[in-house]
Amino acid sequence: MAGALRRRGVTIERPPSHGMGPLAAVHSPDYLAFLETAWSRWSALPDAAEAVIPNVHRNTDMAEYPRGIVGQAGWHMSDTACPIAEGTWEAARASADTAVQAALLVASGETGAAYALCRPPGHHASRDMAGGFCYLNNAAIAAQAALPILAGRGKQPRAAILDVDVHHGNGTQAIFYERDDVLVISIHADPAEFYPFFAGYAHERGRSRGQGYNLNMPLPIGTEEAAFLAAVAEAGAHLARYAPELLVLSLGFDTYAGDPLAAFKVTTPGFAKLGALIAGFGLPIVVVQEGGYDREALAANLDSFLDGFGEPSP
Repeated sequence: MAGALRRRGVTIERPPSHGMGPLAAVHSPDYLAFLETAWSRWSALPDAAEAVIPNVHRNTDMAEYPRGIVGQAGWHMSDTACPIAEGTWEAARASADTAVQAALLVASGETGAAYALCRPPGHHASRDMAGGFCYLNNAAIAAQAALPILAGRGKQPRAAILDVDVHHGNGTQAIFYERDDVLVISIHADPAEFYPFFAGYAHERGRSRGQGYNLNMPLPIGTEEAAFLAAVAEAGAHLARYAPELLVLSLGFDTYAGDPLAAFKVTTPGFAKLGALIAGFGLPIVVVQEGGYDREALAANLDSFLDGFGEPSP
């Protein structure tokens, strides 16, 4: 994907470290301490495996925080698709710094749009749990980092997150579920039959102050490109009514027709249409990269999206 950006003449910048502050504004202290120390504590165990993978997970009947690394792994990791190996923490930190830097550039008005090429992705990471290849919630961290800058303009800050990854952004939803300063919209495959299974249903609308500020738009497995793009256009109408000062786009390319998950049928030219739709919303935008598992097609799909983003729909 970096190669596709360079071919477009884009300069790729390594972000500075923004410290722990932006992470702690979204994630719990216990969770951050776990991520930072998990690999060293795990690898010190006798006959340790090559990666931290829990063999037990907490559930609603388990409420006590364990002391040891094996138990904490089950507390802070919701599934086995988020192994922690040597370098995982550093990679997640760098990914989050990338999202923060993009958010600061856009929120400050230095640019109207910025693309954060984040790896690993983030939208399944909740306040205190990793899951689905995600450790730090880059989109949530970006939105949160932008709010103080927006507040400096002398009015109530409002940001929005639009998640178009094929999976529901359950971590993002959980982080903002009781808040009204960040509208969260997710278009994704029906979780009744698809990961993350336990969240992402249309009736989940937020709680307390957040009631009505969470919108899930689940679509059937096998959804065609036209129906997906129609849902994005509908999301745009909701965004227009909320009128955010900044939009964070959780951009997944796993909606691609050739993706191994094969849940949606968006074509490579279809991503240009998606880019044009998003640009047509007319909002300052931070694009945060999420999933996409056809490695051979990722660069072409990103290239197509950026082509369309440069020519917004009327």
